[in-house]
Order: sequence, then structure tokens, then C-alpha cells
Amino acid sequence: MVLLQPTYFSPILQYVAVANTDEIIFETEDNFQKQTYRNRCYIYTAQGKQLLNVPVQHSKEIKQKTKEVKIDYKDDWHKQHLKTLKTAYSSSPFYEFYIDDLLPVFEKKIHFLLDLNFLAHEIIMDALQLKIPTKKTTEYDKAPSILDLRNLAEDKPKIPYNLERYIQVFSENHGFIPNLSILDLLFMEGPNALNYLESQKIIF
Repeated sequence: MVLLQPTYFSPILQYVAVANTDEIIFETEDNFQKQTYRNRCYIYTAQGKQLLNVPVQHSKEIKQKTKEVKIDYKDDWHKQHLKTLKTAYSSSPFYEFYIDDLLPVFEKKIHFLLDLNFLAHEIIMDALQLKIPTKKTTEYDKAPSILDLRNLAEDKPKIPYNLERYIQVFSENHGFIPNLSILDLLFMEGPNALNYLESQKIIF
């Protein structure tokens, strides 16, 4: 059992944890923190590592619960994200295989960030053919008794990791970039992505 933060097309390290647990508890009672994977992910483009950020509506409150954060659509970020993914991965081995399944994330105007992240997670789990029981927290626990990996939502997680290399679209130009969005692994490895996740020797 593992406690995780719902994030936007989570980094590979988070799905290593998912693939190696028997139950997921998602944190839904925390306060929103900026500059985390809650509303961003990184992909591999011709320019190297690139950020995809989901803009959110700012609250006047000092603290706002993540589940109350609404997405801001005034700049059509969803269309830009889809366009960027196509430019970056259209030549990858499994882009055409998965892209249609991902479209609901970019074509539906989802109001709450948490709902967007859960939808993205469900699509990724289907793509990985993973079925793991999932629950949501009902209160915030600073010191839970289960494996707490909520810090994987931080842009620079404190857990040391050494992810194995796999071929990436632009690796000849910029080398191997570890722990990108799960989308990078999925587009490159396809059905083998789950084997990759399960085989990583990470001590959480």
C-alpha cells in the first residue's frame, strides 16, 4: 500500500511505485503547492527537456486545498499541450497506438485539477493494463502509517533513484533524460512499459 499525490501525467518514478504496490491511496486533503507535478509534467522535445504546465485559477486565500483548485482555460493550454506532444512524439514507435485514448484529457474542459489528474491516471493505468485498488484520503495525515510517497510530486524528489536507460526520441541529440512524464516511456516502449516499471530497482 502506498500513499501518492495525484499529479498530471506523473513522472516515471511515481509509476514505478504504482507498478510495485497492491493498493494506492491518493491524497485529496492536502493544500495546493506551486511548482510541483500537481499541475505540470516534463517531456522530451527536439530542444531537450520541456515543461508542460496546466495553468490554474489563483485563489485569494493563503492556503487552498488541492481538490478546490480550478483549471484556467483562457490560454487554451490543452490545445498547446496536444500540439506539443504531437510534435515531440509523432515519430515515436507507439504514439499512434495511444494518442486517441489520451484525447479526453485535452478535448474535455475539466474544471478541477484533481479531476484532470485522476482522468489522466485512469487512462495511463488502462494503457499499462494495470488494475490496482485505489482509495482517496478523507483527512490529511502528516505521519501516515503506510508508505508515504507524496513527495514524489515535488519537482526534485528527495528519494535517490537510478532509472534504467531506454531509447528516447531525441536521445542522440541530448542523451538520456530520466524520470520524464510516464507519457515518454509509454510512447517509446509501448506494451513493454509495464515490464520496465516493474523491473526498476528503487528502494522507496
